Amino acid sequence: MVKGIALTLGLNSVDPKHYGGWSGELNACEADAEDMTSIAKGKKFKVTTLMTKAATRARVVAQITKAAKTLKSGDIFMLSYSGHGGQLPDINNDEPDAEDETWCLYDGEFLDDELYALWRKFAAGVRILVFSDSCHSGTVTKLAYYQGTVNLRRGAFVSQEVKYRVMPPDVALRTYRKNKAFYDRIQKARVPKEKQPAVKATVLLISGCQDNQLSQDGDFNGLFTGQLLKVWKNGAFKGDYKTFHKMILKRMPPDQTPNYFKVGAANPKFEAQKPFTV
Repeated sequence: MVKGIALTLGLNSVDPKHYGGWSGELNACEADAEDMTSIAKGKKFKVTTLMTKAATRARVVAQITKAAKTLKSGDIFMLSYSGHGGQLPDINNDEPDAEDETWCLYDGEFLDDELYALWRKFAAGVRILVFSDSCHSGTVTKLAYYQGTVNLRRGAFVSQEVKYRVMPPDVALRTYRKNKAFYDRIQKARVPKEKQPAVKATVLLISGCQDNQLSQDGDFNGLFTGQLLKVWKNGAFKGDYKTFHKMILKRMPPDQTPNYFKVGAANPKFEAQKPFTV
């Protein structure tokens, strides 16, 4: 019998003890996680939801590792993240832009290198579906970061206060300096690219924005997740993953354009399915 496991993450704040006094308050990330949990449960996934203080580095790694050990070819793992996107200096020279991208988990940043390494633990034929409603998330499953357009976007919304899911550059620098040994150790432990095993599973990412864009928070949902829910229409949506992405994209402003990105083995059957199919 085909299995579906889901991990949904929503962080409305982070621990200021780790982030140099910054708590990164947001409004709607926990609501996003609740809604993604509802979709997953409705499609018969076994779901674990980690909110804010519970969404620690250790718990996230443990849940993804557990899924990798459990799932076999044909099974599916869904991972959704709503929270801040961050960056760290790339010290192992595997990023063309000299930056490693991160998710801001409660007690520390989670590097794109770490996420990519976890994909290698999954068996061939496993389907992995990722949603990232965070800034610079266009290829968060293995990112290439470009400096964001914060000032430009702020200028476009002068009539209202807009909150973005981005870690401010000064906070990123402060956090890295405060925890330099910790993050450098993670990057230095990475296996050289030529010795890395291939990702045998198929990873499909639908992101909240492109790498050089910011994702907007909201009162009830993040902008991306809110439009995703409207397209999904409580399961009334008909079409495959590419159609799902295109319909969300049509509803988004020109400065926040969700990406469709793949990692690992090709799997046309996966892409041709209705979203969230177990």
